[in-house]
Amino acid sequence: MANERFKMLKKSLRFIMAYIRKTCDRLRHLDVYLARDPRYLPQGCIVFFPVMDCTLFCGLAGVLVIKGEGKDVRIMDPGRMKAFLKRVKALNIQKVLDGSIPVGKYLGGKRTLDTMERYLIELKQGKFLRYVFIHPKKAETFTVISNDINEFVVEEEMAIENNASRFSSTELERINNSFIRLKDFAWGLKNDVLANRGDISSLVPSRDTEALLRDGLDTYRVTNFLLNSLDRLEVRGRDSAGIQVTLRMDTPAEMDRVISRLKRDGLVNDFLKRSQPGELMNGSISISLDNGRSVTFTYKTASITGELGKNVSNLRNEIRSDTILHAFVEAKTSLDACIAHTRWASVGSINEANCHPVNNFTLETTVNSEGVLKVPVKDYPYYGKGSWYLDVALNGDIDNYTWLRSGLEKDGNNLIDPSVTTDTKIIPLMVEKYLLAGHDLKEALRLAANDFEGSHAITMRSNLEPGKVFLALKGSGQSIYVGLGADQYVFSSEVYGLVEYTPYFIKMDGETPRVEDDPSTRGQIFILNEYKGGLDGIEAFYYDGYPLHLTEKDIVKAEITTRDIDRGNHPHFLLKEIFDAPSSVRKTLRGKYRVTGAKAYKPDIVFNIGEDMVPRKLMDALKNGKITNIYIIGQGTAHVAACAIAEAMQLYLKGTSIKISGRTASDLSGFLIKDDLRDSLVIAVTQSGTTTDTNRAATMARLRGAHIIAIVNRRQSDITTKAHGIFYTSDGRDVEMAVASTKA
Repeated sequence: MANERFKMLKKSLRFIMAYIRKTCDRLRHLDVYLARDPRYLPQGCIVFFPVMDCTLFCGLAGVLVIKGEGKDVRIMDPGRMKAFLKRVKALNIQKVLDGSIPVGKYLGGKRTLDTMERYLIELKQGKFLRYVFIHPKKAETFTVISNDINEFVVEEEMAIENNASRFSSTELERINNSFIRLKDFAWGLKNDVLANRGDISSLVPSRDTEALLRDGLDTYRVTNFLLNSLDRLEVRGRDSAGIQVTLRMDTPAEMDRVISRLKRDGLVNDFLKRSQPGELMNGSISISLDNGRSVTFTYKTASITGELGKNVSNLRNEIRSDTILHAFVEAKTSLDACIAHTRWASVGSINEANCHPVNNFTLETTVNSEGVLKVPVKDYPYYGKGSWYLDVALNGDIDNYTWLRSGLEKDGNNLIDPSVTTDTKIIPLMVEKYLLAGHDLKEALRLAANDFEGSHAITMRSNLEPGKVFLALKGSGQSIYVGLGADQYVFSSEVYGLVEYTPYFIKMDGETPRVEDDPSTRGQIFILNEYKGGLDGIEAFYYDGYPLHLTEKDIVKAEITTRDIDRGNHPHFLLKEIFDAPSSVRKTLRGKYRVTGAKAYKPDIVFNIGEDMVPRKLMDALKNGKITNIYIIGQGTAHVAACAIAEAMQLYLKGTSIKISGRTASDLSGFLIKDDLRDSLVIAVTQSGTTTDTNRAATMARLRGAHIIAIVNRRQSDITTKAHGIFYTSDGRDVEMAVASTKA
């Protein structure tokens, strides 16, 4: 017995040693790196302790209102809308089934659906919202239209579900695309347009609703939009949040008139207390007496345990109860800009002082009296002396914050209030450093941004150049999307922060260097100008100062709407996505197979897989035995799904000469890739379609002749440009917001 155990141990050790020798032999041919960024290293290498830009989760959003006429926006008459939708409903799925119309004319076809989408965008503009507030009966008519079209959507989806197997997969994909656009319209009319009437009204006290909405509808409309955006961005972080609203006085004397009213109403002492210069706190009021008079209201909230929806609810309550804000809105003022931010505190305590935005106030700032008002005074050579301020919000980290701060405090004096411990504070102070050196604001921001280490997305406003918003982006961990609309710019760190208002945006690129292999040319800065609008109102350049010329080709259309990111009545997205799973499975399998045959105990299953999923060239290669290897790849939970697919394929392809394996995408790209893959099929599984390792492996395999099929949940994602055939899970629009995977 002991002899047998010894033999087994000897055999095991021999196997282990052989494996070690084989591994060492493989490693001998690989380059090894220590503490390097793997994105900039060659394929097939090993990296110990990889260094990458921080990806820390926060969300920023903002609005810059376009002054002047802007684009002409029609006011949609409800009668015209009703007639239009009646024609759309007449071209339903039943007409396709009985042969009255081709698939391409379902719901009117592309041209009609494009018109419907344009109508919805027009309905989201401020001019239409003012129209329905002034004419409540018109709003009621639109509500009836909304209810009618939503009922039609339910009936039509059931009809498609019951008849899906009667169409080819290509036809069904076209039908689904058209139907999804109808669903987007129905959802947008009900939730993005009509439902916001109540949310906007709720921001003002009931006793003043009519007057305040008459005089300040645009202010409350934009503020409500930004709060909605903040609510959606909370999935990126929610232990603290802040929002800032800037109102510009129409005349210099208007400020005095409002102060007189505040005295009459017994509010002036509270106003003077809140407008004392200092760090931005909840309820802070910043007064600008230069470059046109303006007043900025800041609201903040912080909680160690960030409950989804709580911060935005707190901010809404603060705004609703702020009688001083309502007094300024009711005066002769116009909305200038708003910025908002939500975060997980990566640097600094979770408190109001560390909530963004933060300003350029320091312990050495001079404060002067202007009548009853106290204002901070700064003297910048390019602009002169004035009550200048810089307000900033940040996504990401300034990794060299401590070193930069020590450079500003060389004499040992503390510049920053001890309550402020966020690294964001260094941004306005570094910009101010270059302002004091004689630069204008544009160049001061560029120079400061080049001093910052780490991935960052910055938004900045200043009364030095009112009517502008400055955006800066560098690194791969953050994003900024600039949405384009008829009457305002909207910007957000995620697409879902702006799609309530517009589907059209430009995505800033902070990762790709202007000059290849020259990291100093990475980073982009956009300056939005309220007096121009559209592409003409965006000045863009790289961190090295080289201009970036934007064209219509840079404008992208979002493929998601607020419908895709609505959590409904669920307290968390995880619960919502778990309960969505049956619906996702049903939509995934819709029309992909049908059951035939008379014998209930042994039915025949006929699959309905078109060339859009399995191209003819691949089908021929499989039939002719030219495919000898199938790799199913993925990362994370997608890799688990890939292994399950591989096991199923091994079962049903048993006895064939095809080798099947489920591997991580990094295994394929790092160790299994060969020069000629024409005998291989690679099935890439990725929920988002943006998984770097999976996309890299698919690209490498395709370049070597492999056939590529993608199983993906998002239309127009990166993987769809790399695959020959695409199998969409669900309807290609189920967005995962929760960390846990529920779609792979």
